[in-house]
Amino acid sequence: MIHSLRAFRHRSYRLFFLGQSLAILGNWIQHLAMSWLVYRLTGSAWLLGVTGFSSQIAILVLAPFGGLWADRIDRRKLLLWTQAAAMAPGFTLAALAYSDAVEVWHVVVMAGLFGVIMAVDVPVRQSFTPEMVPVREDLPSAIAFNALMQNGGRMIGPTIAGVLIAASGEAMCFLVNGVSKVAAVVTLAMMTLAPVARARVPSSLREGLREGIAYTWNSVPLRRLLPVVALVSFMASPYQTLMPIFAAEVFSGGAETLGFLIGAAGLGGMTGMVLLASRKDIRGLIRWIAAAAGAAGATLVAFAYSTSLALSLAAIAVVGMNTLIVAMSVSTIIQTIVDDRMRGRVLGLFTVAFLGTFPLGSLAAGAVASWIGATHTLAAGGGACMLVALWLWRRLPELRAHIRPIYARLGIINE
Repeated sequence: MIHSLRAFRHRSYRLFFLGQSLAILGNWIQHLAMSWLVYRLTGSAWLLGVTGFSSQIAILVLAPFGGLWADRIDRRKLLLWTQAAAMAPGFTLAALAYSDAVEVWHVVVMAGLFGVIMAVDVPVRQSFTPEMVPVREDLPSAIAFNALMQNGGRMIGPTIAGVLIAASGEAMCFLVNGVSKVAAVVTLAMMTLAPVARARVPSSLREGLREGIAYTWNSVPLRRLLPVVALVSFMASPYQTLMPIFAAEVFSGGAETLGFLIGAAGLGGMTGMVLLASRKDIRGLIRWIAAAAGAAGATLVAFAYSTSLALSLAAIAVVGMNTLIVAMSVSTIIQTIVDDRMRGRVLGLFTVAFLGTFPLGSLAAGAVASWIGATHTLAAGGGACMLVALWLWRRLPELRAHIRPIYARLGIINE
């Protein structure tokens, strides 16, 4: 177990983990408060889908540019700017809610602004990890703990949000998120990092992006794994958008029930990240990806048709665990095998696949749920994930043949 903590040997990563843990906790508190506020004001599955779409659509469009900027500009300075900018939506919504002037369109617009900021922040933050953890053997531990932060926030944040909403309303949740970004800025400012020599990137944005796309397409592992992440995210992740419907209509609960359901998914994600952090190296991860995609799909179907809160909490925890294992396993492979000069751009494309497809899935899920119901919508998504897993499993021999020479060149395995 000790080797899973190797990332914390590095002071900069310890500071990063502290600041980002608080910032991500704030993100999830705000996320639940926005969803609950929209559902309380409208009771509309469609508007829940629109809010989820608004919060993530910018990632689909702008994340590749964020990755390109990460290859060009000092990543720590970029993160200082994005975390400072992320204070604005929280403080704005807090002011509107405290003055009792908040309307649905305010939430949608602020969700969109936050999405624009995150579209730049996420690929920069991911590509920044090797600068804080320059020892290759410690990198899988750092990537797993990055995901652990996300899922710790998803587990604890909604629970805190449910308590805050019940005690004082949504405004306090928005204020807490704004304050959490101050901690992220302070810890980033405290870091001391070795200078990093940046490879030359084409001056034209178009050429830089074209180079990143060509590099990704010409790598068989990347060409196969990124679509798997995109499809699992599109089909499985909309459960987050539709969760208020299950909390209110299936279990006759309120914000507290919603917090427990989303928190269970976060607990599952944390479990998955502990499993990944405990691995000694990245060999065998592709098998994990295929198995996790299938397990996520099967348990999503179980969640969709469950009327027992205990069973649903267990099922959604397994969904959360396996969807994150899929995404973070692919992220670990990318950050291990991709050339340093291309890392930001490839991670920008990964961000599109993982987070950029979420708004499309949210919008589609909201529309389909209005037609056939939330239950059948999630069940269909689970079935699609199982088909994706089968497709990947049949291509394991091809992927092994292409990835083994890369692992041998990097000294991960001995030929």
